Amino acid sequence: MSYERFALDRRPDGVLVVTMARPEKLNAMDQQWFAELTRLMRGLGKDGDTTRAVVLTGSGRAFSAGGDIDMFHDLAGDVHRVRPHLMRVYEAFASVERCAVPVVAAVNGLAFGGGTELTLACDIALAAESATFSFKEASVGLMPGYGIVRGPDVIGRAWTRHLALTGRTVDAALAERIGIVHEVHPDDGLLDAAVAVATEIAANSPLAVQVGKAFLNRGSEVGFPESVEAVALLFGTPEHREAVAAFRGRRGR
Repeated sequence: MSYERFALDRRPDGVLVVTMARPEKLNAMDQQWFAELTRLMRGLGKDGDTTRAVVLTGSGRAFSAGGDIDMFHDLAGDVHRVRPHLMRVYEAFASVERCAVPVVAAVNGLAFGGGTELTLACDIALAAESATFSFKEASVGLMPGYGIVRGPDVIGRAWTRHLALTGRTVDAALAERIGIVHEVHPDDGLLDAAVAVATEIAANSPLAVQVGKAFLNRGSEVGFPESVEAVALLFGTPEHREAVAAFRGRRGR
């Protein structure tokens, strides 16, 4: 099965390295990205697939800059189109949590908005020393819908409030301290470190790992329907439309 937004590299011992392959857009997430990630994650570890652990990373200088601003422009003001879009977004992130095999994030650079949310969805997260994290949604009149549901479980309510309400960017060292990532590595050693963790996971009993992951992630969708409604309303506000238009105007200069 082929993908345009992701490149797959099968390593020994059942480890699969999945690289977001849109470096010219800082691996921004568009409709195709969400659909492909969901399809990819749903197939891993099932129907004869030999994958036992996944490493998820980005190409170029970013893990992911989050949602594609052009997609936001197309959706702004149309709440009826926003709701199914948000469900696809949440389904994509949830597919990482529900994937039959563990997913290790190797955050290689900028991880803004959805990039930070994707990190929270992964089972284990490692970061490069140059990595940065931020919920930037408030700057364009939105909130990180998945992040405000999952954030309290991963990094606690206090830090989720801090990041979501301020939009502040944090470095890898602080991200490790507050629990966004588990380890920080030199940039040139990040991928090897993530593959080593995935290989360690893959050496364990596949069934035991699968059952453990499923149990730990049980009930992970609580709060998603309410978040969809709240964020869908924000998409329809003048503040969001104006912020998106201003961002696209700056980018076009």
